[in-house]
Amino acid sequence: MAFLPDEARSLPPPPLVNKASVWLGLTGWVAALLDNGFAHRPVLRAGVHRQILFATVGWVAGYFLVKRAEYVHAKVDRELLDYVRRHPEDFKEAGG
Repeated sequence: MAFLPDEARSLPPPPLVNKASVWLGLTGWVAALLDNGFAHRPVLRAGVHRQILFATVGWVAGYFLVKRAEYVHAKVDRELLDYVRRHPEDFKEAGG
């Protein structure tokens, strides 16, 4: 199974700045800082390229996780609405 099937292309893309991207980008940056600290290097000044790389990887992972979650939710909504359309007797209006 692919991470995102072809039918996910019909959905609008999520915003570039979302909670998951920011959170995972920050987590990646902190991971690079911790790596510097554990290796007894200057925490903020050493390995700036690694800090940027880890933050970018976290940001991209967060974006694609949000994209996958939106696809899964859209798929469940579509299946639920299809079921409601096929079985209207199970979903009669209240008071009617």
